[in-house]
Amino acid sequence: MHNLDPLRQITPEALAMLGAPDTAYVRPVVANGQRVYGIFGADGSQMAVAPNRDVAFAVVRQNGMDPVSVH
Repeated sequence: MHNLDPLRQITPEALAMLGAPDTAYVRPVVANGQRVYGIFGADGSQMAVAPNRDVAFAVVRQNGMDPVSVH
């Protein structure tokens, strides 16, 4: 059996950073009264917005990261 104690002691900050340099999360947001797509880092910080999901994914990929949809 595996000892899970180290995982239970991980800080929220460390958990948020797992996979951080390579992953960006894309989800719908409202900005200036319009539905757009926010691009977020693993730590939850918003990095950019795009007019639609396809553009958001393209922006993420152009910056060498892997996009992930969040609903």
